[in-house]
Amino acid sequence: MKYLLTLLTCLLLLSSCSKFLEEYSTDQKYLETTDDLNKVMIGEAFMNNVYGYYLYNPTTMGNITSETDFSAPWLHVMDDDSEAFVLGAADRDQATPLYMLSGFHNWGQNPAVNILGFAWNDIMWKKVYKRISAINALIYQASEIAAKNPADVNLQHLRGEAYFLRAYYYFLIQNIYGAPYRKATAATDEGVPLKISEKIEDIYFKRTNNEAVYNQIVADLNQAADFLQGYNPTTKIRVGIAAVKCLQSRVYLFTEQYDKVLQVTNGYENMGYSIIDLKRYVANSNFTYRSSTETIFTMGTNAVPVVFPNDSLGSSSPVDRLASGFKASDNLIQRFSPNDLRLNACFKLSAKSKAFLPAKYRTWETYNDPEQVSCIFSFRLPEMLLNRAEAQAMLGADGEAWSEIQKLQAMRFNNNTSSQQPASNPALVNFIRDERRREFCFEGHRWFDLRRYEVNSKYPLGADFTIKHPTYSYDAQTNTYTRAGNYVLNSIAQDAASWQVPIPNYAIEFNRGSLTNPIRSVRNIQP
Repeated sequence: MKYLLTLLTCLLLLSSCSKFLEEYSTDQKYLETTDDLNKVMIGEAFMNNVYGYYLYNPTTMGNITSETDFSAPWLHVMDDDSEAFVLGAADRDQATPLYMLSGFHNWGQNPAVNILGFAWNDIMWKKVYKRISAINALIYQASEIAAKNPADVNLQHLRGEAYFLRAYYYFLIQNIYGAPYRKATAATDEGVPLKISEKIEDIYFKRTNNEAVYNQIVADLNQAADFLQGYNPTTKIRVGIAAVKCLQSRVYLFTEQYDKVLQVTNGYENMGYSIIDLKRYVANSNFTYRSSTETIFTMGTNAVPVVFPNDSLGSSSPVDRLASGFKASDNLIQRFSPNDLRLNACFKLSAKSKAFLPAKYRTWETYNDPEQVSCIFSFRLPEMLLNRAEAQAMLGADGEAWSEIQKLQAMRFNNNTSSQQPASNPALVNFIRDERRREFCFEGHRWFDLRRYEVNSKYPLGADFTIKHPTYSYDAQTNTYTRAGNYVLNSIAQDAASWQVPIPNYAIEFNRGSLTNPIRSVRNIQP
């Protein structure tokens, strides 16, 4: 225990350690047993599970800079699945989702600024790199323990989890703060700083190229697969081989290695998970939850309810029952046919204005709910199916891709009402992209997917692609909003810098300018 306490004390001092990566040394052996390793893994490597909030007014973003609460709530408002939701007037000094996140929603030059122009810290960068530093040390010390006890199966599983989590964290921050992966220019495109050593290095860090970052992600996942081969845990909050294969298929999809997508998803139906038939869905129950047969792995918090609050919530001041947040976009809702059962299972109508709100995670209302899943850090079985279908379509195997899609649609539509196979390969790819959008809306996929579609070498979205977010002006006399125009994000070909989140200023300042951000364009309201 004294070794464990020593390490935990060291971790608490991370904020004062050298460089933004918040590293710590493992020159001394703070861990001696598998049990020690497991305790630190739970406390320092996984994202915190916090389920203690209940919504009673729209000022939900007050703890946006707290490491224990929300993880990147802004990830849900940058894509085309969301738009502003306004009703009544909230004081401008209130921490409503709209007032706090509009800089991200409208792709501002410095998005972490509230409506009054005050900056706040984006803690996602710090939160992830802190865990990467812990994992680097855990991987090193686990290898030391394994040298003394190579037959320890539990230790093998812990090592597999560590490699998986490091790969996952780098994948996430690469797709938030780095340039999207392009096959032709990956060796020169700038990603995020790569640090995998447990040692403290007296250097200032800079961006690593995309190719090197993704090569490390693939290498870590291969290590994870070796350690976790044939193993799936009894709980959904620990990592097994299914989670590894799911993330491998995602990474290979993003890097256009479609043959490898098929390799790692081969036999996915036999991993012990199954897709839920929504024809048996019970109204007002969960679409996705921890013990679901679809859920493979989840960790961390769920920010969707606080980003997309109902307009029936009371207000602290001055007007009762208002909306100053976000809702599902009209563009998204129009993608669902009337026979698609997800339209009812994944959304609810707000109490007053009947706006569509995401409702996949209903159990957030239950204090410390054991069934809650994260809105970002989650893996479900349908992803393996859709990753496989997309890879088959990109390889020209249209019939096989459509067979996969039918497996999903049989569980998502009323009997005999599923879609017809598109007539061409480009149309099939577009259909699968839309199907992915419908299935994974508000699960942290859409922004990442749009980035990779933009630069896909076979079927890019094109230079004319845009995302439009409506904006409104308020009339105090009538207490009404009028649409004032749109904020528009152009394609990556025209507006590349705005397709990646700026690295926070605290990291840039700490590294004395060796880290840089591409300059975002000024965003003005357009018709």
